[in-house]
Amino acid sequence: MFGLGGQELLLILFVVLLFFGPQKLPELMRGLGKGMKEFKKAQADFEDEINKAVETPTPKNKPVETATAKNQQEGSAGKTS
Repeated sequence: MFGLGGQELLLILFVVLLFFGPQKLPELMRGLGKGMKEFKKAQADFEDEINKAVETPTPKNKPVETATAKNQQEGSAGKTS
């Protein structure tokens, strides 16, 4: 975990305990847990959207008729009648 051993983690926890006090520590950990949960949820939602986009078949390309081509066909049809 980030190259930290047990002694380093204990030292960090001790400094945090001294800095914030024992009353605020559970509240801070709760907030940290909620933040991590929201981050994981957002990551999972993002991955789901990417997977849906990849799995969705692309529509087949149909030739698009332009308005000028339609006008030309209608104009030539009207002249032969």
